[in-house]
Amino acid sequence: MRVLHTADWHLGRTLEGRSRLAEQEDFLDQLAGIVREEGIDLVLIAGDVYDSVNPPAAAESLYYDALARLSDNGRRAVAVIAGNHDHPDRVAAATPLAARHGVSMIGMPQDVPISVTVPRTGETAVIAALPYPSEARLNELLHATLDEEGLRSAYSDRVGRLMRAMSESYRPDTVNLAMSHLYLLGGNESESERPIQVGGAYTVHPSALRVGQQYTALGHLHRPQRVDGDETVRYSGSPLAYSFSEAGQAKSVVVFEAAPGAVVQPKELFLSCGRPLVQWKCGGGLAEVHRWLDEGRDANAWIELELSLTEALTMEQIAALRASREGLVQIRPIYSGRTGESDSREDRARGSVPPDELFRRFYRRQNNGAEADDALVRLFLELLGEEAEADTAGEAGYGKEASGT
Repeated sequence: MRVLHTADWHLGRTLEGRSRLAEQEDFLDQLAGIVREEGIDLVLIAGDVYDSVNPPAAAESLYYDALARLSDNGRRAVAVIAGNHDHPDRVAAATPLAARHGVSMIGMPQDVPISVTVPRTGETAVIAALPYPSEARLNELLHATLDEEGLRSAYSDRVGRLMRAMSESYRPDTVNLAMSHLYLLGGNESESERPIQVGGAYTVHPSALRVGQQYTALGHLHRPQRVDGDETVRYSGSPLAYSFSEAGQAKSVVVFEAAPGAVVQPKELFLSCGRPLVQWKCGGGLAEVHRWLDEGRDANAWIELELSLTEALTMEQIAALRASREGLVQIRPIYSGRTGESDSREDRARGSVPPDELFRRFYRRQNNGAEADDALVRLFLELLGEEAEADTAGEAGYGKEASGT
């Protein structure tokens, strides 16, 4: 049978408020094409279908449409598990209807594997499928008297017991697979994965997942990668880059052929969908940024701009930059003016430096050398004057009370 592994769709996710639904729809179009062209018999979706437990209606529509297209009315098997972003009940809500179309949906951890028969070959795949195994979803408390190391060991042991229980259904004449959504020790993280472990406690040792399967399909980490040096233990990664820490990463799905008892040789199929995420480091100030924009550089990209300046950006300048390119989502000024300026011992004495100059120095230190404009300094002095008046009035009132007047 031909198997495809994907995960971490995060349908409904945005980038700094920008919708990614059109890109996610493009991914699902490309995925449906790959499934047809590669003659895929079984699709494994290893969690985080949605980006939140309460996804927008458009994201749900994409999910159900994708399942219908991938399953091809029961001619292709599809297995889905819930990730840490998914609500287990929402992922599995359509199980009675989906099962009639060859789609298996598992929301909560269980000790019974998924068993599917592939119509084209007549082969059966047994999948030890473990949705995101939080303590709550495992319905037990693991940390009552344990330190971090003890909790990690107890957590790995609990996951291992579940996997071993499901692997008891493996047979020599079946294709034996495993699928889970968790953090496996040795995996490389990205910023876009919201943590599922506290201080590394919810980390699973690779040995806990070694239960005799031919391939392990993992979800949660967004960088495509093998784990523990094993080609058959893989994170497929997310289909789109969801943070600028993933800029430049090649996104992919994993495809392999599996027969009972045979060694699996996975291969990555790279995706071309989605707008690239790029980072601009502009040392030439606003003029250079506008030149790049006029040249149409990275016209289809989402852009994180690091801009070297000597003076603070005004709100008008920021608004003009954003209006000039819809894809400009982050603007981070780096000020190269005077930094590290220190006051002399005499200057630190009360009253030796005017308040406006003290404020200007403070502002420069807090803003990497940027200069406070005159309007901001005037506002500071007004507030300082109001505070002084309030203090004076308070002291006067205290004096009256103390004298009994």
